[in-house]
Amino acid sequence: MAFPLSSSSFHLTVARNRITCFSKKHQRHVIAKVTVCNCNTTTTRATPARSVVEKIVKRLRSVVVVPIVLASFPISAFVAPLVDYVTSPGVAEAVLYSPDTKVPRTGEVALRRAIPANANMKAIQDTLEDIFYLLRIPQRKPYGTMEGNVKKALKIAVDEKDSILASIPAELKEKGSLVHASLIEGKGGLQTLLQSIKEQDADKVSVSLTSTLDTVAELELLQAPGLSFLLPEQYAQQYPRSVTPTESLSITTLMLSGRGTVEFTIEKGDGSTFSPVGGEQKNTATVQVVIDGYSAPLTAGNFAKLVMDGAYNGAKLNCINQAVISDNGVDKNTGYSVPLEIMPSGQFEPLYKTTLSVQDGELPVLPLSVYGALAMAHSEASEEYSSPYQFFFYLYDKRSAGLGGISFDEGQFSVFGYTTTGRDILPQIKTGDVIRSAKLIEGQDRLVLPKES
Repeated sequence: MAFPLSSSSFHLTVARNRITCFSKKHQRHVIAKVTVCNCNTTTTRATPARSVVEKIVKRLRSVVVVPIVLASFPISAFVAPLVDYVTSPGVAEAVLYSPDTKVPRTGEVALRRAIPANANMKAIQDTLEDIFYLLRIPQRKPYGTMEGNVKKALKIAVDEKDSILASIPAELKEKGSLVHASLIEGKGGLQTLLQSIKEQDADKVSVSLTSTLDTVAELELLQAPGLSFLLPEQYAQQYPRSVTPTESLSITTLMLSGRGTVEFTIEKGDGSTFSPVGGEQKNTATVQVVIDGYSAPLTAGNFAKLVMDGAYNGAKLNCINQAVISDNGVDKNTGYSVPLEIMPSGQFEPLYKTTLSVQDGELPVLPLSVYGALAMAHSEASEEYSSPYQFFFYLYDKRSAGLGGISFDEGQFSVFGYTTTGRDILPQIKTGDVIRSAKLIEGQDRLVLPKES
C-alpha cells in the first residue's frame, strides 16, 4: 500500500475509517477510507480545544482521500501528531478532550443505561455505577464513600417502593415485587453489596456490584415494556419499502418496541476451527446479540424481521479494519429503507437522518465505541439512510481511536445492539466465514410487523 507523499512537509494527522456499501458494479462491497490532511504542527502554544477543532475542520475542507481494500495499520499512528498539537488545550470544551466522558465500555453497561426506566431507578443505577469509578482509585480505596453510595441507593429503594412498583404494568406487578425484594435483601442485592464493602475486599465488591446492577436492570426492564416516545409521523404512519425504484407499496410501522436477542451460528468457510475459551475446537461457533428497540426501534425492527425471514442464513462475512461486516444480502428483495437513527445521550427520542458531532459534546445512548457493537452500514444511495440489510460487528480498539478513546466514526452509524455472548469469537472470524443461521430467540412479541396495503 502506498500513499502519495510528494512533499517532505506532508504530515498525516487525521484518520477516519468509513464503512460504506457499494453496488456490485464496483466489484467490492466495503472499503475503508483514510482521510489525511497537510498540516503544520510546529507551534506548541496552548490553544483552546474549540479553536483546535475549528482549525482541524478548516483543514479537512481540502483533504486527500485514499481508498484501500483492507486497512491493517493502527490509526493511532496517524493521531500522534494531532495529540502533540493539542498538548495544552486549555479549557476542554469538546468531549474528545475530557477524561470524564464515562462512555460505557461494555455492551452490558450501554444496554443498561439505555433502558427508559423511572427516575428513582435511574438514581439508584447512577449512584451504584459511581462505585465502579471509585474502585479504580489505586492503593487505598474510598470504602467509606462507597458505603455512603449504597446506603443512598438503599434508602431510595425502600422509601420509593410504591413509586417504583407503580410504573410496572399490572400483569408484571407480582414479578416486579419479587425483583424489588431481591434488590434489597437478595444475594445479588444492596445488603449483600454493603457487606462486601464493609469487608473492604475490592474484588468481592466488584462482583457484588455487577450482580446488584444486573438486578437493577431486570427491574428497569419490567418498568419499560414499550417505547417511551412517539415516532415522527412520517415513520409512524408509512414509508416506502425499498425493493425497486418504481415500486410504491405502502406499509405501516415496522419496529421493535423493546429488547430482542438474536443468536448467530457462524461457520468457518475454510474448514478451520474456532477456539472458544474453555471449550473444544469446532468449525462452528455461537454469537448472541441483544438488539435495542428502546433507542433504535426502526433499525432494530427491520433487523429482527430480516432475521425471522431467514435473510442472513448463508450470508458470507467480510473482515475489514475493526469490523466484521455481512455481505450485500442473500435476497435484496427483503429489508426496508430505514433512515439513519441515532438516540443522543440526554434526549428522549432518536434523531433521524442526522449524525452527531462528537467534537461538540454529542454522544449517542448506544455508542459505537464498544467492542462488539452491532450497527447497520450506510445505504448505497445516501448516508442519511442505513442499508436495508447490511450490518457489521464493530471491533472497537482504543489504540485506533481518537482522543478520549472515542471511535472516529462515533455518531455516524445506527447502532442498535451489542454482542453479549461470544465476544471472544468475533476476532477469530475471517473473510469467507458464513452465517449458517440467525434466529430471533427472544423478542418476537415486541416486534410490530408492517401491514401491506
